[in-house]
Amino acid sequence: MFRQIFTQAKKHPSLIPLFIFIGAGGTGAALYVLRLAMFNPDVSWDRKNNPEPWNKLGPNDQYKFFSVNVDYSKLKKEGPEF
Repeated sequence: MFRQIFTQAKKHPSLIPLFIFIGAGGTGAALYVLRLAMFNPDVSWDRKNNPEPWNKLGPNDQYKFFSVNVDYSKLKKEGPEF
């Protein structure tokens, strides 16, 4: 597969930016899915020891990728303890 990409890039040099951007987009998408699988509280890899990981989050834990208006370090807990 890589040999075919290199031969096409040698024949048509204008395709090199296309290959770079497609590769960067695929890598970025794979890294984002890996981040969601590892750090999202909705995903539970260990059901025996931690069946509900979202209950262990504090009010100041940021689990969103990007937050515009909320400073999570200054939030206080509003609900009861379960």
